[in-house]
Amino acid sequence: MKTISCCLLSALLAGCVSPPTEISNLSVPTSWQNVGDFPTGSASQDLGNWWSSFGDAELTRLIRRTYDKNPDIRSGAAAVRQAQAQREATASTLLPSLGYSGSAASGKIWNRDASDSAIRAYSADLTASWEIDFFGKNRQAVAAADSGIAAAQADLNATRASLAAETALAYFQLRAAEAGLAIVRESIVSQEETTQLASWREQAGEADGLEFEQSKAALESARAAIDTLEQTVAQSRNRLNLLAGETPGTLKVSAANALPQPRRSLAIGIPAETIRQRPDVRAAGFRWLAAIANTRSAEAEQFPSIGLSGSLGIDSLSSSKLFDPETVAASVIAGLTGPIFDGGRIRANIQVQDAVEEQNYEAYRKSILTALSEVEDALIACQRTESRIATLEKSVSAARSAADLAARKYEAGVIDITQVLDTQRSQLSTERDLLTARLDHSSAYVELYRALGGGR
Repeated sequence: MKTISCCLLSALLAGCVSPPTEISNLSVPTSWQNVGDFPTGSASQDLGNWWSSFGDAELTRLIRRTYDKNPDIRSGAAAVRQAQAQREATASTLLPSLGYSGSAASGKIWNRDASDSAIRAYSADLTASWEIDFFGKNRQAVAAADSGIAAAQADLNATRASLAAETALAYFQLRAAEAGLAIVRESIVSQEETTQLASWREQAGEADGLEFEQSKAALESARAAIDTLEQTVAQSRNRLNLLAGETPGTLKVSAANALPQPRRSLAIGIPAETIRQRPDVRAAGFRWLAAIANTRSAEAEQFPSIGLSGSLGIDSLSSSKLFDPETVAASVIAGLTGPIFDGGRIRANIQVQDAVEEQNYEAYRKSILTALSEVEDALIACQRTESRIATLEKSVSAARSAADLAARKYEAGVIDITQVLDTQRSQLSTERDLLTARLDHSSAYVELYRALGGGR
């Protein structure tokens, strides 16, 4: 185990804002516990198009469509623009401000002889002010805004990664349900043959009505599974439409594709590299940095504020003399202001920011622990599902042989129908278990890609 020092956070958040000087009680392992036979050493692989490793053009098309039209991605992009605009507004406090005003007034003066005379007065003013950020209050606010931009961009990348994974999982669910339908329909064909044979045996007096009723009950039970699977197919298609930002039925998904299986070409880097690649970890880190900057900005309010202001004024009773040098008055003022007694407001604000900073630190720490745990869980799932598939493939082969043998023996009158139905149910069950294991295996790889920071 090694402690994550400022060097790691600096690499994690490189190019945006300065990292804090100390990170304590935060550690990551130097290697994965459950890496198994996954290759290692690819420290900074590009996982931006991880779904192409499944070799399914339809999956790629759906994820691209999701990236183009999903409302969450568009909302995230708007959040980035908002953060950028907020940064510009905050940065304006570092620059002087200029303003102007102008006026014209008219009136009457009453003379002693009861006569009156009209007068007009004109004025124009140009003002300037600048707060010298001697103690860094405004600079820290800008630093917080910079971190806010980076956090918003990381949030957008995290949304993209999550949506790519959710689209893949929904697509795999669709393909698994379609494959399940094929398995059930194939089983129904066998059970229809068995039911027909039971009917003939009953008519020939070779068996009683119990065998026919048992086979018919098993057949109808298998048929009932079709409704459940067709429901899953329809709902999975609707889910894909939703992820792509479309109304149900708008986005067409081709039918009858096989369930995509992952390739064993994924190389696993060291845990520290995963932390650098995870957009949610980066977002949490940037929010922590923003909180640190806001704390420093709040602390700077304890110190005096130095400001410069100036004005250039013009007053004249004649518009023709408005810019006459004799009508111009100018002034420059330097001011120093600072708190003496504020009822504890500044101290309370510092305490508030300290608490916010601590919350963001713990959120950052939790994001790292979550990332490490998710990778380990995904590695375990990838290996266990692969082992389960190998076992179930043997079970399916044996179940098919048993079902074929039982059918022949029943047709020859050697066994009763109970054994035939048992072997048919066993075959159907193991084939569906194998399909579920393959779905879990593909899904585990999706979760591994997501855990490694894929889709950014």
